[in-house]
Amino acid sequence: MEPENPICILVVEDDAAINDIVCTRLHKEGYQIAPAFSGTEAQLALSAQRFHLVITDLMLPGMMGEEVVGLIRQQNPALPIIVISARTATADKVDLLQLGADDYLAKPFDLDELTARVQVQLRRTAPIPKSATPSASLAFRTWQLDPATHTFAIQGQEVPLTRTEFAMLELLMSHPGQVFTKQALYEHTWNEPYAAQDGTVAAHISNLRAKLRPSGTDSYLETVWGIGFKLS
Repeated sequence: MEPENPICILVVEDDAAINDIVCTRLHKEGYQIAPAFSGTEAQLALSAQRFHLVITDLMLPGMMGEEVVGLIRQQNPALPIIVISARTATADKVDLLQLGADDYLAKPFDLDELTARVQVQLRRTAPIPKSATPSASLAFRTWQLDPATHTFAIQGQEVPLTRTEFAMLELLMSHPGQVFTKQALYEHTWNEPYAAQDGTVAAHISNLRAKLRPSGTDSYLETVWGIGFKLS
């Protein structure tokens, strides 16, 4: 029996065998799955249906995975995106995260790990239960962040953030002036052990600064060299 409001995941992978394996596993986990085998097919699916998460390869016919990520970010900054790719270079990973991907998994990957990463992303997008008390809104200088509505604004002007960027900024704004290491930011955001050579945190901090720069408030987010980041 299908749930009344199933979680819908778009899987974009041109290798039919990999696509089928991923879709089958996630379907067994209780998710509603839509497969797409090209970037163009993914574009059509995104325009026709609402998804809660997208998993995409990079080397795709019709429209490359990078274009798919960029398209999603233009239309929906908060939609979680997990990239799966045979590219393993750190530079490739950082580039994708800076483009707007929330997570990156190198091929060949373990299905258990992919499932765990899907669960982490979906936990961040889960609605707050009616019985729960939403977190209080936060303010820092000209910034306002509201966890209940998942909005961030500068002097009243809303700035769209990805779920990952929002989670990091929420932690920093909850403790202004406190220095957070890359490890602390990573483990808070992803809820998994931190890999010391991972460039994920730096990539997302770079994205945040780029979004803050037009308002002239990117300097609020300070790098403490050799330690981490803080608001100042």
